[in-house]
Amino acid sequence: MLTKSDLTIIIPAKNEERLLPNLLKSLALQDYPAMSSTKLYIADAGSTDRTREVALSFSGRLNVEIIQGGLPAVGRNHGARLASTRYLLFIDADIEIADSTLIRRTMEIADRKNLHCATTNIACPEGKAWDRILYSGNNFMQHLSRLYRPFSTGMYMLFERARFRALGGFHEQALYAEDYLLSQKVDRSRFRIIPGHVLTTNRRFRKMGHLRLVRLFLNTALHTHNENFFLRDHKYWHSEA
Repeated sequence: MLTKSDLTIIIPAKNEERLLPNLLKSLALQDYPAMSSTKLYIADAGSTDRTREVALSFSGRLNVEIIQGGLPAVGRNHGARLASTRYLLFIDADIEIADSTLIRRTMEIADRKNLHCATTNIACPEGKAWDRILYSGNNFMQHLSRLYRPFSTGMYMLFERARFRALGGFHEQALYAEDYLLSQKVDRSRFRIIPGHVLTTNRRFRKMGHLRLVRLFLNTALHTHNENFFLRDHKYWHSEA
């Protein structure tokens, strides 16, 4: 039986006052029984807008705490070090969980199957046709990865805390795809893709362009065994608002 202390949620954020409320509202509506008492760390990377104020405005509905962030790997690892729960859930600040059952189902499946890592699909309903096609391609590659090496994005990534620590957490020197690098280390028999999806925007495509992101995605797969590729600055985070 899952207890109220089984989950900690960690959200890296920087200047997310516009989109963060969508995520926090969707978290408050989750039917996971211990949602209101689940610790939710916002790892703020020096926001200059109202990200902190927006996050704390949900304190009456969620157990929110602001912690020091940085690049996403740094913020995620900081939250993980503070956690004492069995599971860690890493979520990007610009997504929304429209399905109120997703976290509960993720936790139940992870507990029942004794998983090390779980993720879900990504949908971009407000994007253009190419945005939706490319995210569908991302989902296809995630499912295909179960045959070889798991692939999960940090948009929605549940980890068993003990395994997360054993694997060393997110690579803080990686300037790109630190989530990909970590998920690749997971035993595929202990990895699952939970039915359903989280919602995201097309801002990554708007900022970087479709062709550039597709090239970066393909190069990521081609350089899986070349750590130096991930230590180079591909200007990915410079593209974020």
